Amino acid sequence: MADIDTPTRAGRPSFGTNMRSRSYLQEHQQYRPPQQDGHQGIDSIVEGIQNAKIDAPKTIHPYNGVPSPKSPPKIIDSGLNHTLSHTNCQPAPGHRSDRLIATLIYKTKAPRATITDYPPDRSPSPALTAKSRELPPNLAPVRTLSNFPLEPPPPDPEPLDHLYGSYISPLCLTSFLHLIASLPTRQGSETLISSHRCLDNPTHPAIVELTVSPTPDPTYLTLEDLRKHELIYRFEREWNVDVILQADTVLRRYPRLVVFDMDSTLIEQEVIDLIAASIGVEDKVSAITARAMNGELDFSSSFKERVMLLKGVEADIFTKLRTVITPTKGVKELIRGLKRMGVKTAVFSGGFIPLTQWLADHLGLDYAFANTIASDPTTNLLTGEVVGTIVNAERKRDLMLEIAEKEKVPLEQVIAVGDGANDLLMMKAAGLGVAWNAKPLVQMEAEARLNGDSLLDLLHIFGLTAEEVQTLIR
Repeated sequence: MADIDTPTRAGRPSFGTNMRSRSYLQEHQQYRPPQQDGHQGIDSIVEGIQNAKIDAPKTIHPYNGVPSPKSPPKIIDSGLNHTLSHTNCQPAPGHRSDRLIATLIYKTKAPRATITDYPPDRSPSPALTAKSRELPPNLAPVRTLSNFPLEPPPPDPEPLDHLYGSYISPLCLTSFLHLIASLPTRQGSETLISSHRCLDNPTHPAIVELTVSPTPDPTYLTLEDLRKHELIYRFEREWNVDVILQADTVLRRYPRLVVFDMDSTLIEQEVIDLIAASIGVEDKVSAITARAMNGELDFSSSFKERVMLLKGVEADIFTKLRTVITPTKGVKELIRGLKRMGVKTAVFSGGFIPLTQWLADHLGLDYAFANTIASDPTTNLLTGEVVGTIVNAERKRDLMLEIAEKEKVPLEQVIAVGDGANDLLMMKAAGLGVAWNAKPLVQMEAEARLNGDSLLDLLHIFGLTAEEVQTLIR
């Protein structure tokens, strides 16, 4: 059998013996098509790592909060907008806070205050009437020569809120800051700084809390004098606002006792006038009431005079008047909010205890004091005589002090709210006296004035925002 030639197989290709593979993958790798998306595959990445040179690790210095050449400060745009102000910050060690709080409340619902109240024999400002413009330039607008003044009355302040917005506008705040900056300050004090918070609407605020520092020098101008300063009154008329000035202390934000007058404060009416109307002597009683509230008459004697006119009225008149009594707007919510804050409340009325006690129970007040009028048990008619001590101005103040002592409340944390001259003593004895839509004399003497349509605004004086107020009154 012939030998069959067996074909010799070619040897398997191999790398030269003097070459060494860099990796197991390279030695056994097959053909790798190029990546269509341009990205590297895992093999290419591993190869890159094999060829990379690893440097020695850098020394890391922990940042201790102080910039240095090794830890330079970096500014990174985070997209946040924040303004850093130290107006409301804790003062530096060894220093005391010297801040003034001005709460500006725009009179949104209340009518604009009368700008000029001239005596009966004097005409209005020449800018207001055509007749007065006919007067010679060297004569003041008066009708009697005996009242000829040294110079004509000053021009009326222009209603700037009509020009720049019926709210607390930026220009209104700027005007107020210029006013404060014009007042004398302590020698060596820093430049006036300020910040503000919109307590209701941030776009068109009606209530703004403005913080300024430093305060005017008390040697020349105390806080009490500043509240009565002519520039403040003029500013209020120009911008149609109420300005409440307070020293920035922690006690301002945390009242513990709030006392109220009743007639024309917690309720819209004067009770004694309502009773007088039922027997047809309303005009006579109302005239005496108005003069007493304006401080023109002694309250105790005028009260006895008015009560005598009620002789013969049926004793159950107080029960009938419950359906007529109208609580002031915001009163129910205010009392509810104060109770949730843990504040004690009281009402001191120059009226009569049957209605006062009923209102206190209805609203949830803690204390109620008023006068007692005698009645004839046989006829069930009022006798026109007062029983016991009359709740006059002195009695209201003493009652407030007694309750504060009983509840262990410092007077700095007592708030008194009223509208008449017989409320002034308790308002001055309290930490803050607030005149609510008050008579002119009370407006001038009170530390704070509120001339709005809702007594709930009282909470904003403590620095509460509208959101916080709504949380309290739910």
